[in-house]
Amino acid sequence: MAYSYEPHYFEDMEVGKTFESAGRTITEADFVFHSAFAGDWTELHTNKEYSEEGPFGRRIGHGPMTFIVTTGLVQRCGFVERTVIAFLGMNYMDIENPIFIGDTVQAEFEVTERRELSSRDDAGLVVIDAHTTKQTGEEVFAGDMKFLFKRRE
Repeated sequence: MAYSYEPHYFEDMEVGKTFESAGRTITEADFVFHSAFAGDWTELHTNKEYSEEGPFGRRIGHGPMTFIVTTGLVQRCGFVERTVIAFLGMNYMDIENPIFIGDTVQAEFEVTERRELSSRDDAGLVVIDAHTTKQTGEEVFAGDMKFLFKRRE
């Protein structure tokens, strides 16, 4: 897989091109920061005693936090640095398995669509599929991300 910290422009993002992120370990601070930032203090994420009695036997990461961590892993790859004008949304997002404090996650990204836009001559649409897994091999996030990439000048 391509492992690059180099910015990529619209012309560089060919369908089938792949990127692999570095790993990142989830910490207690991640749980607390996400709760504070989002205002989501749901006990399944924040109450050790309560969550031990729950379906996972311990606290789990917020679903949106799993997505946010994945977007951070995109940034760690570097291909969007200074060349992405905007994140335009998603067509789908699945969070099939929870993340726990101490899990190490890593993501793989693949360009699945590159489209010219009649409304812009300075940029084009690129859709990237993301798959984030943890050290057990379980997938914790799958989704696509739509970006507006700059063209080369």
